[in-house]
This record gives sequence, C-alpha cells and structure tokens, in this order.
Amino acid sequence: MGTGPRVVIIGAGIVGCSLADELTERGWTDITVLEQGRLFATGGSTSHAPGLVFQTTGNKTMTEFASYTVAKLSGLTLDGAWCFQQLGGLEIATTPLRWADLKRRHGWATSWGVRSYLRTPEQCAQLHPLLDASRVLGGFHIPSDGLAKPLRAAEAQARRAIERGARFLEHQKVTGVSRAKGRVTGVTTETGEFRADVIVSCAGMWGPLIGRLAGLTIPMVPMAHQYAKTNPLPVLRGRNDETTEAGLPILRHQDADLYFREHVDRLGIGAYGHRPMPVDPADIADPRTATGMPSELEFTPEDFEESWAAAGELLPVLRDAKPEEGINGLFSFTPDGMPLLGEHPGLDGFWVAEAVWITHSAGVARAMAQWLVDGQPEQDLHACDLNRFERVQLSPGYVHTRSCRSFVEVYDVLHPLQPPERPRPLRTSPFHERQTELGAYFLESGGWERPHWYAANANLPEVERVPSRGEWASRFWSPIAGAEAIAARSRVAMFDMTPLRRLEVSGPDALAFLQALTTNRLDRKPGTVTYTLLLGEDGGIRSDLTVARLDAERFQVGLNSPLDIDWLRRRLPGDGAVNLREITSGTCCVGLWGPRARDVLQPLSTTDFSHKALGYFKGVETFVGNVPVTALRLSYVGELGWELYTTADLGRLLWDTLWEAGQAHGVLAAGRDAFNSMRLEKGYRAWGADMTTEHDPYEAGLGFAVRMDKGYFIGRDALAGRSPETVTRKLTCLTIADPQSVVLGSEPVFAGGRPAGYVTSAAYGYTTGLNIAYAWLPAGAAVPGTAVEIEYFGERVPAVVAEEPLFDPAMTRVRS
Repeated sequence: MGTGPRVVIIGAGIVGCSLADELTERGWTDITVLEQGRLFATGGSTSHAPGLVFQTTGNKTMTEFASYTVAKLSGLTLDGAWCFQQLGGLEIATTPLRWADLKRRHGWATSWGVRSYLRTPEQCAQLHPLLDASRVLGGFHIPSDGLAKPLRAAEAQARRAIERGARFLEHQKVTGVSRAKGRVTGVTTETGEFRADVIVSCAGMWGPLIGRLAGLTIPMVPMAHQYAKTNPLPVLRGRNDETTEAGLPILRHQDADLYFREHVDRLGIGAYGHRPMPVDPADIADPRTATGMPSELEFTPEDFEESWAAAGELLPVLRDAKPEEGINGLFSFTPDGMPLLGEHPGLDGFWVAEAVWITHSAGVARAMAQWLVDGQPEQDLHACDLNRFERVQLSPGYVHTRSCRSFVEVYDVLHPLQPPERPRPLRTSPFHERQTELGAYFLESGGWERPHWYAANANLPEVERVPSRGEWASRFWSPIAGAEAIAARSRVAMFDMTPLRRLEVSGPDALAFLQALTTNRLDRKPGTVTYTLLLGEDGGIRSDLTVARLDAERFQVGLNSPLDIDWLRRRLPGDGAVNLREITSGTCCVGLWGPRARDVLQPLSTTDFSHKALGYFKGVETFVGNVPVTALRLSYVGELGWELYTTADLGRLLWDTLWEAGQAHGVLAAGRDAFNSMRLEKGYRAWGADMTTEHDPYEAGLGFAVRMDKGYFIGRDALAGRSPETVTRKLTCLTIADPQSVVLGSEPVFAGGRPAGYVTSAAYGYTTGLNIAYAWLPAGAAVPGTAVEIEYFGERVPAVVAEEPLFDPAMTRVRS
C-alpha cells in the first residue's frame, strides 16, 4: 500500500501523468491513474498536440505555469530521447497594431520574469531564415520557449510516478462516481470499483462527461483546430534528423492566426483562422474502438485555404510547396480561455484539472499537487478556479457561445476592457432602463451590464478639464467619465453598485463563524460596519469584505466573487447554527456619494443621517421615501455618502426617488470609470488586481484590518511576527509625469534601471490631476520620492513613488 490518501486520477494524458508525478514526489503514493484508452498514446489531445510552448501571456499565473513546464520538461528524457527542446519562440508583426502589441507582450514577459527581446526585421530573419523580412515590422523573441514532445513527457513523468508506487491502468472507462455523506468514495469502471478518498478528473476533452457523473457542470467545449504538414522542403534537407526534428525557433504569425514548427524536412502549420468547429464530447469516438486517434478528425481543406495563402506570403519557400497531410485536432476551450482547476462545490474530494494545454501542464500539476497535499497552492489561482463562474455563466448556450469566441480570439489583440459581444445582456440591474435613457455606455463583467459613463453628461463643463490620452488607453473610454468624477467630487452622483456580491449570514453562531474566518474584530454592536479580510492558512489575502452587523444574529457581507461564497460554504458548521443566503440577485444598490449626498438623502427619511447620529462605517435599516433600504455609510470613492440597498422589485423606485430629490443639488449618474479613478485617488485596493492570495495584509498596506489580539482566525498563525516593518515588498502608489501615458495594468516597473515589479491597477486621477499607477515593488524601492520607470508599449515612462492616499489623506470628506 502507498502512503497518503487513496487518489484516483481519471486520464493519463500529460496532465494526469504530470499530476501523478507531482503527488508522488510529495509523498502521496497511493495513486491510481485510470485511462480509457491505451498507455500512453491515449487518443486525447496529448496524442496529437504539436508541442509548442509559449510562455508569455498577460496573466501572471499562466506565465508561471508555462515557465515551470519549460523548466521541468527541459530536465526530462525518455530512454535517452529529449522531452523538450529550448529552440526559442519568435512572434512576428506584419501590422502596426500587432507590432504595438508585441511591445506590450514584451512588457508582460518582463513583469513576470521571462527574459525576452524585441527584434528588428533583419534580426527576425537571422533567427528564422525562411521569413520574408520585407513583410515583417518587428518580432518578439523568447529564447526559453520551445518544443515539447507531449507523449514522451507524459510517459517520462508517469514512469517516475510508477517508481514511487503509483499504478497506471489502461482500458478503464469510468462509468460512475461513488459517494457517501457528501464525499467521494470511489470510481466505477466497466471492469470494477476503485476506492478513493480523492478523485481528480484530468480527462481533457471528455471532461464534461466525467463531470456529469459527479453532478458537476464543467464549462468547456472541445474544438477542432487545423494542423497540416507540408511535403518535404529542399531548403530544410539536412538541417535536422529524426532525432532532433527541429532547429529553428517556434514561429507565430498571429496577424494571420498561424504558427509553424519543423518536422525534420517538413513544416508543420497550425491555424486558428478558420470557423469554430465545436464538438459534443459525447460524439467523440471511444479510443478502445476507434480506428484512429479520437482527437484527430478528418482534415477539411476548404477551411485551410486562407491560412495556406497567408503562410506562403510570410514564408516564400511555401509557394512551391503543398500541404501534404493534415488533421482537425481536438482540444478544449472555456468561456474565458482559462483552465478549470479546483474542487466540486457540492461533492468533497472530487477535483478537476481540465482545459489545460501542454504549455501549462506541469505548472498546473504542481499547483494542483500543492493544493491537495498542502491545502492551498503557492500561486494565486482565482482566474483558473473551477468555481469562478456565476450560475448564469454555466448555461449550455453561454458556455458554447463564449467558448467558440475564445477560439476565435486566441491570437487577437484584446484590450483589457474589451467585452465579449454575445450573449448580452445577461444580468441587468433594476436601474438599467433609466441608465439606457441617460445614454449609458455598458461594458460587461461577471455577466453584469455595468455603465462606464453616460452620454447625458457630455455637456458637463468639466469635460473641458479632462486631458486627452494615448490611442490604446482611449479605447472603451470617454472624457465624459472624467467629467463625472470631477462633478461627483463637487456635487453628488449616483453609482450603480448592484453587481457587488452580497450575502446574508445569520443564525446563533453567525458571529463566531465570521470571527473565525476574518481578520478584524466583528463583535461590535448592531449598526456597525467593519472592513476585514479573508486569509488562507499561509496568511495570503483570499478576499476583502465589508461586514455589516444588522442585528445580533444577522450580518450583510459584501464579497468579491463566487469564490468567496464557496470558501464560506465549505466552512459552515454542520449543525445548522449558521445560515448563508446569497442576496445579490434579489437586491440592488445605489452608491450615493458626493459633498451634497446628505442634502439629497435627509429630506427623504425620518432617520437622522447626520454625522453624529450615523457616523462613518455605520449602518441602519430605514426608509428612503417609500422604499425600505439598508443604508451603509461606506465610500469606496472617498466622499460623503451611503450604499443604499433595497430589493430588486423596488430598485427603480429607489433610483427615481433619489434622482428626483437630487435635481436641486446637481445630481448626476456616474459610471465605473469615474468610480475606478476616484478609488485609486484614495488608495483603495481591489482584490484580484492589487492583491491576491500571494500577498499578505502588511505587504498590501491593509494591516489596519488585522486584529491579532482578537483570538483565532484562519491565517493568524502565519502572520505571527510579520508587520509593516518586516515586509520585503509593498503595494506602492506611483504617479506618472506624462498625463497621456495612462497605463492599464501588468506593465513592468524598473527601479535603478532593472525590472523590479509590475503595475496592478492604474487610472488618471481626474480630481487630483495626477496620473496614477499602483505597483508591487521591493520595500527598498517603495520609498516616497524614489524615481522609477514603467515600460509602456516598449517605451520607458518616468514615474515617482508617492505618499498615499493622494486625495484627502485626513479623511475629512468621508467623515463630514
């Protein structure tokens, strides 16, 4: 018998093999890997994948996954044969837009610690002599990228796992998942039962079928992707042999949705430029009975014609060649293009590692092994977590439409604010009709339509005070947004805060439950609101919350994402003494903020809204006009005001009541852009952007929300001995001299001429007149007055470390 819990891994593709290796390396050796096909050419995506490994994305976690994959596979061989060749990666631009984007990608690589270079057309041709340099504007070169042999890498890791005690069984098609009392107990196959304490689905394109056996929606869609090989090319004759296969860098021509790799004397060409070709997992052939590889569908030459023509324009050698063979190879896409990692929300012990590409396979396996063995991974996985989706985002139509869009956008130049086009709208607040009447410009987040500015405010005189900005930062932006921020600071504005997630926590043990999960002291009298944090056991920030104690046994909790609700539900006591009720969809919220907010609100209520009667971070249940509301005196924008909550059926009446009363005080509707600018002027953090599980409260400047003397809470032991004075890095406020250089996040920051950190959130401060960026920097560089530089589209932009907050440091406005 092995050690550790009994683990069954479903699928012996590269993810399942990598996970078995990582788990056994950590001492969990009671591992059974079940494969419905044969070992190790299983018939899944690993069996046909061309093996390209490109590390750079705009997501730090994904880049780190890929970098670990490169490092691990580089050290693997199988019977003396290589598993990874570090040939380098070369992305080329043939349009000005793409060349600008490659400069942005170079910034990402620098932010995440991947060495890379911007290359001239001549340098690109030296690196890849088959290129027509006259068509190239420039290139992005990553020397550590390269070519994996997926089947070799999978088997090499599997052999290591087997040496440590794991077993791999082929021809074991899973037909059932056994459970008892909310936990998995085993897996049933066509040949028998395998007992299990932990099950991990690494089934790839069959993943949704395994999910159904466990009552779980796995939101992904297998897609056919074209890959063709040319006839032998004379120019490649003698360059490679069957052992090396390739010597040129892996080439990507994203302007034409193409990539290229050598196969000895032939070129392999992958294409994303064709129509989406989704496949129902139930229609994929059974690898035990299929005549060929189930993941390889018949090539459709008509879909490849445009790609072939574009390939010949870039690589003239192809003009006298032909695509000799090809496949439509299947692999998986999700609605947001990210993997699906984590535990079933309703069945303990059932885990998922799906929609993982070869590029990220070893990195994902390491993170999953850490999660299982240590209780949580080292990396922030919120963007990959299985439970990140709202329920409305799990409908079959949504998953299909957005996953197809993910395929189309694989190589597109995407702006960070750019929303998908369909299906929209999904979720709208009760104010949506009124916002539309005011000319709201909507962007989407979490399925919600969120106004970013209003055309009705185009004639505000403050528009003239808003500086212009560069082309990239001008997308999905209007100077109207700046005018809304300025006007909100001088008058009063209504912000739609409905998309903020809300939870009611009640019951006799509600206080004790929340106290044990959060960092701040919540045992305050009813009518008090507290800002607090959720931490992991390692002290990393899982989320930040606002907790309003409405009465002795009832709390309203403001959260960040579905992951927070999942975290709380998993920790509920089993005796029914605590109840959780998500109230987001059935309620709505107006943020009424600005120096005249009290002038608007007070005449509408018999409640005393004076500062003395209802101070900052206080709350009350009352009426505004004819509308029952929960009024919380909070301000994420640094102004006097309240978050006013009511039920969804009364939302429009609340809006109309406030709007009518506000006319005499210059009220306006303001959007998300103004909100973001105002919150950065105040230095308020946004979880998931400014801080994640990888940061502790003292590093993030949130030590004030930690009460080490309040008793036990999750993460308390890890924080022992830490303080603002002991940190080695800090979330730091920067101001940028050039008002037009409005950066958008993920850009590298240089201190002393060397890469030192990266930008998290950024915006122009319309009321301070300062261009603001928050960034993670070493503590030694996070000293006010320190000069730094931010790389923005290949250029170094001067910035300086500033004292925070930039606006109203004495807090006189929110406490007025």
